[in-house]
Amino acid sequence: MSDYMIPRVAVIGAGAAGMMAAITAAELGAQVTVFERNKFAGKKLRITGKGRCNVTNNCTPREVMDAVNRNPKFLYGPLSRFTPADTMEFFEGLGVPLKTERGRRVFPVSDKAADVQGAMVRRMGELGVRVIYNARVNDIEPRDDGGWTVVDGEHRNEFDSVILATGGLSYPGTGSTGDGFRMLRPLGVKVTDFKPSLVPVVTCEDLSPLMGLTLKNVRLTVKHGEEVTYTEMGEMLFTHFGVSGPLVLSASANMQKYPVDSYTMEINLKPALDREELDKRLISDLSKYSARDFINSLGDLMPQKLIPYVADLSGVDPHKKSGSVTREERAGLLNALTAFGITPKAFRPIDEAIITSGGVDVSEINPKTMELRSHPGLFVAGEMIDIDAYTGGYNLQLAFSTARVAGEGAAYR
Repeated sequence: MSDYMIPRVAVIGAGAAGMMAAITAAELGAQVTVFERNKFAGKKLRITGKGRCNVTNNCTPREVMDAVNRNPKFLYGPLSRFTPADTMEFFEGLGVPLKTERGRRVFPVSDKAADVQGAMVRRMGELGVRVIYNARVNDIEPRDDGGWTVVDGEHRNEFDSVILATGGLSYPGTGSTGDGFRMLRPLGVKVTDFKPSLVPVVTCEDLSPLMGLTLKNVRLTVKHGEEVTYTEMGEMLFTHFGVSGPLVLSASANMQKYPVDSYTMEINLKPALDREELDKRLISDLSKYSARDFINSLGDLMPQKLIPYVADLSGVDPHKKSGSVTREERAGLLNALTAFGITPKAFRPIDEAIITSGGVDVSEINPKTMELRSHPGLFVAGEMIDIDAYTGGYNLQLAFSTARVAGEGAAYR
């Protein structure tokens, strides 16, 4: 640190990670200035969780690591130092009551992401954090005295430490346009390739007639060849281009190793029933509507929109009377209900992804401080780092944990 008694810390980006880093450093006595390109802080935070903000997952640090898709071991230290329980205590302390829902997802009781964002903004104000909105940081430059210069338009601002928390490349409308990586490029910092993660999937099949249909309590299984890459129960959604929803977004994070079009997807529409139980249900329904055409006897089993697709997959003549459906034909219907096939073709563009897979290579970062090993005084947090996890509040927890450590590292430097 320089001769100044009070450490001067710059935070670039006022998203979830940036605000947490700023609050942490200020609580430890640092003089903190935040540079935010938007006209208010936490723009992306306000839209997370469909506007409800899934702040964390009510689980152990080890369980968070189990949900991390890239570089989970790197996160052992940060998650141990700022756990999901710590995150919950932090927000409760800011006056945001929380609740735990299905899948241990944690939301504000109000179901308003704006309450989470507003509480963090207020806390920065209480701590005297200076926030410069509509800022355009052009560059960060190391100084001979070990400090850093932040170039904001025509202004050159000197600091002892800089924390980069500008996000990845997803949701560019919220300010995540890769500015932090642009600043790191001249410094020679290793950045891995970017891919969309937690992103909807474009399918080869035209599923547009099903657009808007939500399937709940189904099982989605993704395979590469015969290897099961992902399988989980939950909710998914049909769109004009293919499929989306929580199951699909989580699946996409597991479809990074090979080209997306080399995977297959199967939906079990009735995962709560084993094959024998489901067959009994089919016998009952087909008998109940024995005088109807086959295609008109499936309404008790599935949403109306889905019937033509399942009927086609079953191979049964849609106009055959239900009472005449054979055992072999019933087996075809069983297969269609338990292995409804979808063929992935591509991911939607990276700017539609919830998070970016890729970022600053973890080998460049000291996990105890989030400081870049080759550039003392320069720290990274959140989605800037090559880490990502499944849906369920895990990614925000990673942002908060790494930001907490970065804020401490910058303040104590």
